[in-house]
Amino acid sequence: MSDRWPGEAAGAEEEREDELEPVDEQVEEEPEDEAEEEPEDEAEPEPEDEAEEEPEDTPVPQLRTAGEHAEGELDIPDDVVLLEGSPEGNRRSVAIVAARFNGEITNRLLQSALDELEDAGVQLEAVTIMPVPGAFELPLAAMALAKTRRYACIVALGCVIRGETPHFGYIASEAASGLQLAALETGVPVAFGVLTVESLEQAEARVDKGAEAVRTALEMADAFAQLRASAAASR
Repeated sequence: MSDRWPGEAAGAEEEREDELEPVDEQVEEEPEDEAEEEPEDEAEPEPEDEAEEEPEDTPVPQLRTAGEHAEGELDIPDDVVLLEGSPEGNRRSVAIVAARFNGEITNRLLQSALDELEDAGVQLEAVTIMPVPGAFELPLAAMALAKTRRYACIVALGCVIRGETPHFGYIASEAASGLQLAALETGVPVAFGVLTVESLEQAEARVDKGAEAVRTALEMADAFAQLRASAAASR
């Protein structure tokens, strides 16, 4: 038999029930804490809105138009020996190699070049024009003309417009490097008057490139003539 009285056993059971009651209260309070945290989760997307607005403030680079490019001037001291050519024709013979491809543009480039030659004092009888199929053939023709040693300078004219294939990049690159090679191997100035543009509208806005190429060729030819004259005089 137990030494406890019946009343003592009942009292012990009541004390155990009292000890379990706080546990039940803690379980009931946990859902209340979760409910209070839910509004904080809804406010988190605000930084994402700020990140989306940043690209709008980034300035978009603008492409230069044809009229925004200008020739530069050098500040040269007076005490140095200056060897500078002049874009004047005098009695020089000039060769022009022109591509027939995109003829509506190259014809205007050619006319611009001829007008500039006339203004520079170059007689039409001293001008040789050699047409070629396209810009890819310009370097070979320029090399052949320069090797004759009959011309003071060569002017290369053409137009390459970007299309849907990589063809544009190959032609433009080979034309530029080939014309430079013709000048380097022969020592005859070869002016780059080839338009490399994105559209026909851009090409039409740059047809004065023919005149610019003529001025470049004549200036380099005059500088080379001065260099040869000074070298001969110093012997």
